[in-house]
Amino acid sequence: MATGKFVFQEVSLPQQKPHYNGLLFPAVLSPNLIGTKSTTIQLFDFQEAIKAHKPWLESLLNKRGAILFRGFPVTSPSDFNDVVEAFGFPEAVYVGGRASRTQVVGRVYTANECPPGKGIPFHHEMAYVPDFPTKLFFFCDEEPGEGGETPIVLSHIIYDKMKERHPEFVAKLEEHGLTYIKVASDVDDPSSFTGGSWKSAYKTDDKSVAEDRASKLGTKLEWIGNTAKIISGPVPAIRSFDSGRKTWFNSLAVSYNGPASEKIYNGNTSVELGNGDLVPDDAMVDFLNILEEECVAIPWKKGDVLLVNNLMVLHSRRPLLKPPRRVLASLCK
Repeated sequence: MATGKFVFQEVSLPQQKPHYNGLLFPAVLSPNLIGTKSTTIQLFDFQEAIKAHKPWLESLLNKRGAILFRGFPVTSPSDFNDVVEAFGFPEAVYVGGRASRTQVVGRVYTANECPPGKGIPFHHEMAYVPDFPTKLFFFCDEEPGEGGETPIVLSHIIYDKMKERHPEFVAKLEEHGLTYIKVASDVDDPSSFTGGSWKSAYKTDDKSVAEDRASKLGTKLEWIGNTAKIISGPVPAIRSFDSGRKTWFNSLAVSYNGPASEKIYNGNTSVELGNGDLVPDDAMVDFLNILEEECVAIPWKKGDVLLVNNLMVLHSRRPLLKPPRRVLASLCK
């Protein structure tokens, strides 16, 4: 796609994977200055190209699930905020979220403040509430020394493979959905990837206000002193969006506390089927293995911007092996 200054060109990376239709996942776009009068591009050029070709970029996102923008002049959180603003998507408010996050600038926040040496399991952002974001932006402000990737995977592939291996479990998921439970104190715990306090989750220090805001999200709060037991659901675990394909739309891997997840279990969450049945551990073992087999993990480079369709794609975080690393996020409706 051409602009007055440069051409969006699709490039390939060794980590990409072809799926069903042969298209590579994710799409990777870089600037192509061949045939232009420029030798470099400015942030303004990138912003104008986004605005000029937003329909094409949205179409690409909906076909491929995610777009990695690499090689563009995005050098700071403020630049990243300008890129997010250029797309013009409404901001999604992080009410009822589970993570500790801090505003950096404008619509830009820390992605998760738990120690970077800890991994974060695959999930669809805020799949446990009805008002979830549809698009996620990530920005690499500091390139990791080693590790710290943000793996992504197409959710319909997970659904198809799980239905093939565990049809009875998937049928129960489709019928009953999932109920998520989290025990949250009144102070953030940045050592946990689901360590946000109930005060942070519901943007208040008033229990009554928190209860009201939770109720609007289909969530119940039970109090144990100043600690809240947050019960969300039952909510759908399998969804069909515009594509008509069924997707594995849940946060099961983040919340499960059985033997299959003992290496990554966070300590303050649990999950069960909407009818109260336990999630079978053998299905979880296969589920976690399928995620790793099918995901794409592209090492971050400084300035990368990753746009993810949250309706189609699960994301996670691998442990950082060699610092530094700073990846920021912005959530959109």
